[in-house]
Amino acid sequence: MRILIAPDKFAGTMTAAEAADAIADGWRRARPEDETDALPLADGGPGFIDVLEAAIPTAARRTVNACDPLGRPVEADYLRDGDTAYIESAATCGLHLLNPHERDPRRATTYGLGLVIAAAIENGARRIVVGLGGSATNDAGAGMLTALGYTCRDRAGDALPYGGAALASCDSIDGQPRTRGVEFIAATDVDSPLLGPHGATRMFGPQKGAEESDLPFLESALANFAEIAERDLGPGGAAAWPGAGAAGGLGMALFILGGKRASGAKLTCEAVGLDAAVAASDLVITGEGSFDAQSLRGKLAAEVATGAAAHGKPCLVLAGRSDVDSHPDLAGVHSVTALVGGVEAAMKAPVEGLRALAESVARTWNYTRE
Repeated sequence: MRILIAPDKFAGTMTAAEAADAIADGWRRARPEDETDALPLADGGPGFIDVLEAAIPTAARRTVNACDPLGRPVEADYLRDGDTAYIESAATCGLHLLNPHERDPRRATTYGLGLVIAAAIENGARRIVVGLGGSATNDAGAGMLTALGYTCRDRAGDALPYGGAALASCDSIDGQPRTRGVEFIAATDVDSPLLGPHGATRMFGPQKGAEESDLPFLESALANFAEIAERDLGPGGAAAWPGAGAAGGLGMALFILGGKRASGAKLTCEAVGLDAAVAASDLVITGEGSFDAQSLRGKLAAEVATGAAAHGKPCLVLAGRSDVDSHPDLAGVHSVTALVGGVEAAMKAPVEGLRALAESVARTWNYTRE
């Protein structure tokens, strides 16, 4: 059999390439006669420009000075191909840039992302594709907008401090963005709106360090900022658009700049030629660190599964952990935690655990049965 292995990253433990290698190694241990093809993928979060760089031979990396979610200096890369710049928001806003005790969406800012965008524009980019995902922020892109020329003010007319908590005091937004009429694309890993049970705060705030008691305040702060932003900048209703809640509300900020949404998963899958690779395979394996309800809202694993189903090819998910037992487009869902007996054991040796899971699945996989 020819096995296509096309996973996303396993956040906090493995890159997509490392996960693909672990799955391939485990599969070959059980079925050395099978041919394995590795195709690491991304959906807008960490690894976004790595995948695109490998797929676009004419693209080149550029490095700029920026800052992390707490304002500390950091170097960030973006990818330039012709007049298009591909930027990974996680390079400056990523949760992986903070130690666990530093994670606090009340303080975290997207200002660094704005610095990278500004540098790309000044370097001649006319189209900016921003991969959204893996962020530590919940500031609705206010920091990014500030770096690009806007000023968010309180009732006294003073500029707001950075972070999601400060949005509660926002009373007006003024200024002229230094965007030179560029086209913005928000490449999102989710289709969440800004507010509500599936929005930026309620769905993603806890994983960014927000306490349960913080959520109502942060939600209210986002709602206030959205009202002011739509009043002073437009377009009206942007907070409810699919993808507005991506990366702590960065989606909405890009919509304010005139941006349009695109699926980060579809964008990268098209760039690497996933469709042709699926067509040439007998079995498709994808995966990510946590396969759950969020995974079915535009993330990579769901996109791969849909592509496999379109070609009538079975698709398996191998995940670190999973809250989803089945899906119409999947032939099976398997997790490292179920194999090794829990999250703690899985985190101790993630590569070895994923390799062992792939080997176990390969030994029991039967095309006619699944």
